[in-house]
Amino acid sequence: MKKEEIPQDDGALNKLTKEVVYAVDSSGKYSTELSSGWEVKAKALDVAWEDIEKRIEDARQKVLRNEASPVLYFMELRLMDMGIVSAYTGFWKWTIKKHLKTAAFNKLPEEKLKKYADAFNVSVEELKTMNVHE
Repeated sequence: MKKEEIPQDDGALNKLTKEVVYAVDSSGKYSTELSSGWEVKAKALDVAWEDIEKRIEDARQKVLRNEASPVLYFMELRLMDMGIVSAYTGFWKWTIKKHLKTAAFNKLPEEKLKKYADAFNVSVEELKTMNVHE
């Protein structure tokens, strides 16, 4: 695209940052330019965040129905998967999978709960109740 065709639409991050894009300048050479956003990209990001919010709410409802432990909720809230949680806590992935079950989670000692709480950047009490003060 040409330098003067770079989209400058309001984007999801336009108040925080600008995006670097490549454009052809007047002499026909590629250069880097700044774009404040592109409407199509902003809409795609909005759809993605709506999906994430739905996954978080679905996880919260599963915990409230005792179908899963709060670990699931915080994994969704913090956009983490088992690999990331494993890296932060030092627990094996199969151990985390076990802790996703309410019965196993309820038997966890304070020391293990603290590892999860630290990984999710919450207190142990917030981990247990899902009441996060951010």
